[in-house]
Amino acid sequence: MERHLVSSGSPYERVVGFSRAVRVGDRVVVAGTAPVMPEGAEPPPDAYGQAKRCLEIIGRALEEAGSSLADVVRTRVYLVRTDDFEEVGRAHGESFSETRPANTTLTVKELVDPRWLVEIEAEAVVGSG
Repeated sequence: MERHLVSSGSPYERVVGFSRAVRVGDRVVVAGTAPVMPEGAEPPPDAYGQAKRCLEIIGRALEEAGSSLADVVRTRVYLVRTDDFEEVGRAHGESFSETRPANTTLTVKELVDPRWLVEIEAEAVVGSG
């Protein structure tokens, strides 16, 4: 089967050797997505805003792969602070209230950039939404 690689333009993609998303057949897997802003701007200061930004980036990657947020069947959410669960959950719910993918939410010690409060992964099956 053919692999379709989706790039977000991150300079780390070539250095680390990853793609924002990969589509093989009807499956699309989106890499851990942090609240990276255009042109190096500061991420939103709150967990809700950061989660919305992550989901926006994921949505664009899915669209480029011929899918959408409606096709998502699994998400993984990584939080730096457990107290941010409700804010991030609200953003997640706004994107997936109808789709209701399987979800795992974990608290981690830290993410790569200390400004990041959340990182989100997603998996989709094209046409399932």
